[in-house]
Amino acid sequence: MNRLVRVFVVVLLAGNLALLAVSWTLARASERSYPPVGQAVDVAGLAVHLHDHGAPPDRPDAPTIVLIHGASTSLLDMDESLAPALGDDFRVMTVDRPGHGYSERGGDWPDPSAQARAIRGALARVGVDEAIWVGHSWAGSVVLAATLDEPDHVRGAVLLAGATHPWEGGSAWHAELAARPIVGSLFAHQYIEPAGRLLLDGAIASVFAPEPVPEGYVERTGVTLSLRPGTYRANAADLVRLSAHLETQSARYGTIRAPVLSITGTADDVVPAWNHDERLAEQLPSLTSVALAGAGHAFHHTRTARVADLIGAFARASKEPAR
Repeated sequence: MNRLVRVFVVVLLAGNLALLAVSWTLARASERSYPPVGQAVDVAGLAVHLHDHGAPPDRPDAPTIVLIHGASTSLLDMDESLAPALGDDFRVMTVDRPGHGYSERGGDWPDPSAQARAIRGALARVGVDEAIWVGHSWAGSVVLAATLDEPDHVRGAVLLAGATHPWEGGSAWHAELAARPIVGSLFAHQYIEPAGRLLLDGAIASVFAPEPVPEGYVERTGVTLSLRPGTYRANAADLVRLSAHLETQSARYGTIRAPVLSITGTADDVVPAWNHDERLAEQLPSLTSVALAGAGHAFHHTRTARVADLIGAFARASKEPAR
């Protein structure tokens, strides 16, 4: 029996070490395939990865639009969708939220307000005082936090299927597990890279549903960067902790004075408009809401031209930040 126990322990350790090695190898492969595309700026001792696409050559003083990605992705999500569509008329910047892509996380969980401060600090470091803030999904909470906490620097806010209010029910079991101390780290470092790649296509299809996933989406947006253990755990903490945070943040929305545009998809079951956009409209009568018929959650990829036109018109109409 003792010998069998020893054999079992050796096999178990060998298997765990093999999974760690596979995960490390896959993570490094993602980083080689998708290296940083912008610059790392120091904000309170942490690096924030910012990609400044620059202003149009004929409009050096064009307004700035900062595009902020949602969960389970990086700034490449915006680089490969809205950034090119807006670049002819605006200075466009994309940014990795703390813990995602190539932005550092720090110790404590950075709630939407902390993430907004990090992004605001990065913008200040490159000379941007005010901007139109655009956030997809999870980042909708960041955009609204910036609008609440940094009103002098937010010229206008755009929510793309934005998460604005708490919801009933928890997060997916793997996110709940990965967000836990110790066991979550072991889980993320051993299983997420190999298992995540096997399940990736199905997970992405559910985000786009009922619309098809654009050809080459995974390759163009470097989604596998989000499977790196540290990044996955950061994303898991964001998903698990956001709803409770929004119970407090959402109570403040009535004080918002900056113009806000909310774009939603009528077929979005990930961040449904009835729980977010409609509740925000009750608190913010000045909210402009636009529903895209038949669109799922990632409509900035499937309806890029339409979304860019809406953002552009909104940005041109937003003269000054509310004071």
